[in-house]
This record gives sequence, structure tokens and C-alpha cells, in this order.
Amino acid sequence: MAHLGEDIIGRSTQTPFFKVANADEIGIQAPENRIGDADRTWVRSLSGFQKEALVRSAKTGDTWRFVSDEGQYLNGHDAACCPLAFLSCGMAASYMNEIIALAEQQGVEIRKLKLIQDNYYTMKGSMMKRTMVGGAENIELQVEIDCDLDDAALNDFLVNATYASPLNGLMRGQIESLFKLSKNGSELATANAFEFSGTILPDPGDHFAKAMPTDATDGLMTKVGPTPKKDVSGGTATNASSLSDEQNRRLNIGAVAELRKDGIKQIQQMQYSPYGTSFMLLSSEDGRAPDANTLISAGIGFCFMTQFGRFVSMLKLDLPDYRIVQDTHFSLGGASGGTGKAGSADPIETHVYLETSESDATAQEMLDISEKTCFLHAFCKTDLKTKLKIKRIA
Repeated sequence: MAHLGEDIIGRSTQTPFFKVANADEIGIQAPENRIGDADRTWVRSLSGFQKEALVRSAKTGDTWRFVSDEGQYLNGHDAACCPLAFLSCGMAASYMNEIIALAEQQGVEIRKLKLIQDNYYTMKGSMMKRTMVGGAENIELQVEIDCDLDDAALNDFLVNATYASPLNGLMRGQIESLFKLSKNGSELATANAFEFSGTILPDPGDHFAKAMPTDATDGLMTKVGPTPKKDVSGGTATNASSLSDEQNRRLNIGAVAELRKDGIKQIQQMQYSPYGTSFMLLSSEDGRAPDANTLISAGIGFCFMTQFGRFVSMLKLDLPDYRIVQDTHFSLGGASGGTGKAGSADPIETHVYLETSESDATAQEMLDISEKTCFLHAFCKTDLKTKLKIKRIA
């Protein structure tokens, strides 16, 4: 199998995930905090499908650095977890935050808690014919729990907790994302993608390279090994399957979340389809590990960037360098933030910077196709539900 691009992540001596010590020096600032939390995500392409992101949170003030890669299904090096893993793990962490906070508010003793989550996506159509579209399906969440609530009360309790998640705001209704486009340093109007009415933000350029880690941030991502296999209707496992022109496939990314004794959430990402490697991520809201909204924001940015790489590699287009700046706006959690309301979110605002010898029309099409095929922009545009299953454990 021919890998696409160099294994920059694998060769690097730098820890893959870390809290950034010098965010102000780099120049990444959180957006205005409109509704509870606001994350600014910078993402750049490293090589092939390898990418690097910096995410700064208005709520926590922290900035985190992440990397992402793909497996054999995209001829990647498998040096880090895939983009969809970040959203699944951040989502599971967010649900756990709200369950724990709601239990504290209502005086419910939770003796054991484990979340088993499955996210599903689709890719259908032909890239060459420009009919390829990404989709998102309802989420399945199994809550394994030991507590004293009766069945009806426990069901209501968990439904309320899932609605309280800030991510609920991107799942409920149909939210169209907004974009700004720059080609070779000059702003370009969007074609079909909805244009953001504000001013285009400065291109982060090569400022990523200035990021320095704080101490004691090792172990935030670890490779576990091959994901346990399961049958996924319409799933794929073959090499380069995600690069085929005609597609009609279903993706299944899982997350298994448990709370460690030190209060950090330990979340194993499962790559069922396309089949691949499982990674372990950590999450915490107190700065010891990336918070849930930061993981979610990184995942959306990484997924969108992957679609640029997929489109230009399949059509042999010139795009040697590309970056985005993405702003996400979330409410506080209904339980964890004490609002007592369902979580909400504003449309995602993404500024795209392309360096290419292709025409303006092709640059606009790169954005349009990437938006149409991005699973996580589809996630925002689709009215989704979390299908809850409860399993009592002793």
C-alpha cells in the first residue's frame, strides 16, 4: 500500500497532544464568548491526511494542540486518531459531564457509570460527477449505571442529561455553517457555501510551529491497537476504500467512556467502519486534559480539512498548502453550567485559506465540495436524536 504523504507525526519527537504554554505569543485568541463558551480552532495540513490543530477556549482560557491522521482506508499512516474520533470522544465526555452534574444537583448517588456510544455517518455518490454527499445518522448511547433511581425516573434523568449537553445545540434543528474564503492571500467570494457576513480573520500561516507544551501533558492520546470487529451494515474495511470514486458506505465510530478515580474521563475510540485502529483519549473540564467542547471543535475542523485533501487527491488538483480558522459557540451545559436548559449552539464560522495555482472557480468548488462531503457539517445540518439504552450494572 502506497502511503499518501510523509509520516510527519510519526517522525516527530514532540508529544502529539499537549496544553500550549505560549498561546498569546502564537497569536491565537478565543472568539467573543457570546453564549457560554467559544472555541477558536486553527487547523493546518501537514502531509497527506495528517493535520495539526490548536484550539483556544474562551471559557477555560486553555489552548490545546492536537494532531490527526487516517488509517489504511485513506492510505494514511495511522499515526494518530481520525477526525471523527474527536467528536465522538468529546460528545461522550460532554454527556458524562452532564450526567455527573445533574446527579449532584438532584442528590442521586451514581456508584458506577460507563457510556458506550456509536456515531454513524454516510457517504454516497460520485466525486467525479460532483454528486458525493456526506450524511449523519442518529446516535446510539448505552448507559451502564448503578444507582437507586427506578426505571422511569432513571430514563427521564438520562434524557434530561443528554439534552443538557452543549453539543445538543448542533444536533437539534438544521444549522447551516458559514464560511469565508481566501485564495493565495486574497479574499474570494464563496459560490454555493453560505458566506459569513463578518470580516475574514487573519491567516494563521506558520504560527503553529511556535507552540510550546506545558509540563505533564503526556499520555493524552495513546494507541490501543486494532478495534474489536463488528458487522456494520454498509461498512467498509478495504485499503483506500474512502478514496474510491463511487461510494455508498456507512461509517461507525464508537466511544467507550469511563470515569477514572482521579476524575479524568478515559475514552476509547472505536473505529468499526471504515475499520481501523483504536486510540485512548483523556478529557477533563479542569485543565488536566482537553475539555469536551475543545475535542468537539477540533473534530469538526479536522473532518472538514480531510475533505479538502480527499477531493484534491482524487481529482489531482494543486493544493500544496491549506488552513482554516474555525469559531464554534456553545451554551453552558444545562446541568454543568447550572442553566437548567437544553444545550444550544450557534452556526459554525469557518475561514478557509487556500494556496493553489488553480482558478478562482476551482478554489470555490474545493470549498463547496468539502462542505458537502464533510460528515460533521452534515451532523450540524441534520436534526439528530440520541437513542438511549440503559443497562443496570452492579
